[in-house]
Amino acid sequence: MTTRRWPVISALGTVQIFAWGSSYYLMAVLSAPIVADTGWPLPWVVGAISAALACAGLVSPQVGRAIARFGGRPVLAVGCTLLALGLLVLAAAPDLPIFYAGWCLMGLGMGAGLYDPAFATLGRLYRQDARSAITHLTLWGGFASTVCWPLSSWLLDMLGWRGTAASYAAILLFLCLPLIFGLIPREPQIRPEPGHPRLSGGELTGRERIAFFIMAAILVTAGLAATLIAVHLLTLLQAQGLSLAEAVAIGALLGPAQVAARLVEMAGRGRHHPIWTMMVATGSTAVGLVLLALDMDLPALAIILYGAGNGIFSIARGALPLALFGPDRFPVIMGRLGQPSLLAQAAAPMLGGSLIASIGPEGTLVGVACCAIANLVFTVMMYAISVQRMDRPPAPSR
Repeated sequence: MTTRRWPVISALGTVQIFAWGSSYYLMAVLSAPIVADTGWPLPWVVGAISAALACAGLVSPQVGRAIARFGGRPVLAVGCTLLALGLLVLAAAPDLPIFYAGWCLMGLGMGAGLYDPAFATLGRLYRQDARSAITHLTLWGGFASTVCWPLSSWLLDMLGWRGTAASYAAILLFLCLPLIFGLIPREPQIRPEPGHPRLSGGELTGRERIAFFIMAAILVTAGLAATLIAVHLLTLLQAQGLSLAEAVAIGALLGPAQVAARLVEMAGRGRHHPIWTMMVATGSTAVGLVLLALDMDLPALAIILYGAGNGIFSIARGALPLALFGPDRFPVIMGRLGQPSLLAQAAAPMLGGSLIASIGPEGTLVGVACCAIANLVFTVMMYAISVQRMDRPPAPSR
């Protein structure tokens, strides 16, 4: 299939910015105003994100199979619509149970509309040559908080938190949905056939099965560490003697470090096997978190290294399964891999809070650093599994 890439990636990138900004990044701006307006407890308000991520994890395998059968366009459109409907429920929620119902609906939309479904869509469109498209898409996604946090603050001042939620629903319905239907190509539906690699569970050989479980372990440990850091970073930095202003300034280095690392990866033009991208990602993340845990008075360097690793990890999590399992099984494999990762992310905020309360911020940082080291070990194990395939590296992306 010959498909012009830039219109597709630009459309998907715009959708990703507003899908992430209206879901995963929304509560960073709206949680305090929601508590002030409603009187609902802050832990319950913020905990709604965990409920949404759990719902996203539960539907992830079905999403992968749907993309394999129907293509990415209808699945992404459903995800976008569910996000919008969930936001409208939030905007009208009279009590906490309805608020949670809205977030659960949004979770279904997140499962069908964030990175993994977008990667699977690109894999189905461009097959083995999808790596560069995945890299470019993560560059767009890296600007979600940069675009949506200021937009959310402006909407909050103008319309309140309910009006902000409704405004994002309108953006998804009247900007993102037309982009999906107008610029993402329609693909032929694949009729189900017994044993078809795209539509079945993605049958794996013995070595591939080991690689799948190692990849799942990498995604689970990375998801735990990244979500815990995202939620509790300022608390952890302040525990090392930094003021709130210093912690915010250092935390702000995360975004630029992620984007810079993705630009470096893009400059490589796919000449190296994605196992090396994963190795650099997990290695950089581990070094950054170990520096932070050891409290060596290098918090800025630690955050830059962590951010760089986290930035290219987003690329490796799509490119490595594509290289290992091939484009036919890629959507189904991504759906199966997404489930444990999303469930781990759902548990991370509560787990982080419990660890901080029981063993303190310093002990929590040590635990997160150990997760990162374990992830590097898993990646080395993955290298041993994938080394035979590396004898025939994928062709450079055009």
